[in-house]
Amino acid sequence: MLSPQWLDELRSRVTLSSVIMRTTKLQKAGHEWKACCPFHDEKTPSFTVSDQKGFYHCFGCGAHGDVIRWMTDQRGLQFMDAVKELAAEAGMEVPAPDPRSAQRAEQRAGLHDVMQAAQDWFVRNLASNGGSGARDYLKSRGFNERTVERFGFGYAPAERQAMKAALSDFEEPMLIEGGLRIAVDEKEPYDRFRSRLMLPIHDARGRVIAFGGRILEADTKAPKYLNSPDTPLFDKGRTLYNLHRAGPVSRQSGRMIVVEGYMDVIALAAAGIEDAVAPLGTALTENQIELLWRMVEAPILCFDGDAAGQRAAMRAVTRALPLLRPGKSLELVTLPPGLDPDDLVRKHGAVAFERLLSDTTSLVDAVWEAEVQSATLSTPEGKAHFRERLIERAFAIENSEISKLYRRELVDRYYELIYPDRVQNNGRKTAHGLISADSLRRLKYFVEGGSRNALCNAIFSALARHPKLISEHLERLYKYYPQDEEVLFALNVFFDAAESLIDGLPASDAALEKIASWSNPSEFPFLRDGAPVDYVSRCVKEAIAVLIDRPIIKQKLDEATRAFGQSMSEEDRQLQEYWRKRHDDLLSRMREFRLDAA
Repeated sequence: MLSPQWLDELRSRVTLSSVIMRTTKLQKAGHEWKACCPFHDEKTPSFTVSDQKGFYHCFGCGAHGDVIRWMTDQRGLQFMDAVKELAAEAGMEVPAPDPRSAQRAEQRAGLHDVMQAAQDWFVRNLASNGGSGARDYLKSRGFNERTVERFGFGYAPAERQAMKAALSDFEEPMLIEGGLRIAVDEKEPYDRFRSRLMLPIHDARGRVIAFGGRILEADTKAPKYLNSPDTPLFDKGRTLYNLHRAGPVSRQSGRMIVVEGYMDVIALAAAGIEDAVAPLGTALTENQIELLWRMVEAPILCFDGDAAGQRAAMRAVTRALPLLRPGKSLELVTLPPGLDPDDLVRKHGAVAFERLLSDTTSLVDAVWEAEVQSATLSTPEGKAHFRERLIERAFAIENSEISKLYRRELVDRYYELIYPDRVQNNGRKTAHGLISADSLRRLKYFVEGGSRNALCNAIFSALARHPKLISEHLERLYKYYPQDEEVLFALNVFFDAAESLIDGLPASDAALEKIASWSNPSEFPFLRDGAPVDYVSRCVKEAIAVLIDRPIIKQKLDEATRAFGQSMSEEDRQLQEYWRKRHDDLLSRMREFRLDAA
């Protein structure tokens, strides 16, 4: 019999993506891999592989598992044959089982069978004498027999060994691997769920893959809700509760509602609102957002009106911003304070909830409202920090076009709020209103040599001469926060001016003509008249990299030199040599692009 510890060691020694690559073409996608799913036909990749988590997952068909399951499901191997092949690859020796154990291993059912057997047992317990307390709780929540049966409510008894006895047809390692039992060191394993109202969690195909349990004893110190741990079947960050039921309804309604917990989902379904799902004990993840976008273009996130609910909403917004792309966004709904979806539909009916859903908040509005509420606008410093926060939110969006549009929208709102006298009758600013005479004066001082940082000065001069390059380089430039407060101030001033240029002012515009006519006394080749635009762009990109890298490398070299001078150790000498080489490489890059004038 193979222990869970031995199997975990095997999984850790084999890289999942390298095994899958042998039969499936994978493409790198950040820290993960993606491909068209090998388990069903598709044209758009929905199959992801995470070496870090040791799981593969398909957002389309719900296929999910670890490296052993890949060998059994995709390669068609028996469990022990898959283990032996992987062990040989990892250089591990498979423990020799006795004949009876080997026979049982060959006949052993899969984890899906284990989870379904556990679900059947929980349901039987709920109907027994021992489940009376759980039945009373369900009645107090107003759940009728149809809802109880439809969502598969069950009950886990208090005994620590009850499941082992009830599911004796399955090997102990299978119960542990499925997250139903807990093994700690050399102690006897025990049931994970005890004295709890139980709910099955399904995959996209409707198969039971995990469980959630609510405690029934009011005076216990145990957590109120307890979910299964991650297993070969279940990854809580990639699973949405009730998706297998809500998905078909969503295709008819054209919407998908995301609430905070599975009890909220059930309460809404009982009231006739059946296109709702919930994350499982964690904040909404990037993978869950992508899963929602496969259903609808703009899922509706519904959060409680209390402080915790608003924090959860902003965590979801922060997760979603980098992922935004054309046609994919989120909408938000905030419930009245003190009410969750269950309370709302019980007190005011499903109509009241539907009314809330008809008045959603867009994602850009949610970002703006959250930043306004947290801003301090009574001081110049607070106003500047507020604007920086808005810009950071926009720059978090990886799609350049959407980032640009968010940036313009949020900065426009900023000026409407802070400088209402500049707003025209149509409610929007003109470019002349944005580039004030004071901004132009300060920008001119900076570009013509007011900065003590010649390289930073030259970068802005180049962008002023070539406004079309601004949108290409502004994001990385804005992420550069120098120690020099003068440069930081000038950077912000330039951003104010550059926002108009990003959308392109006509050549006759006085502000553009002024900026383009400014000169810089530095002898950088990319500032000379007639320098090709593509050459200027490459030099600006490299110059920004030098701005970012140079102070870091210099600091590290100085620290390593001091450490070696004190210890004279070989380790510190090698570290000093490493940073010296980085410093020499930086100087070489500067000479190559003629940036050494700085």
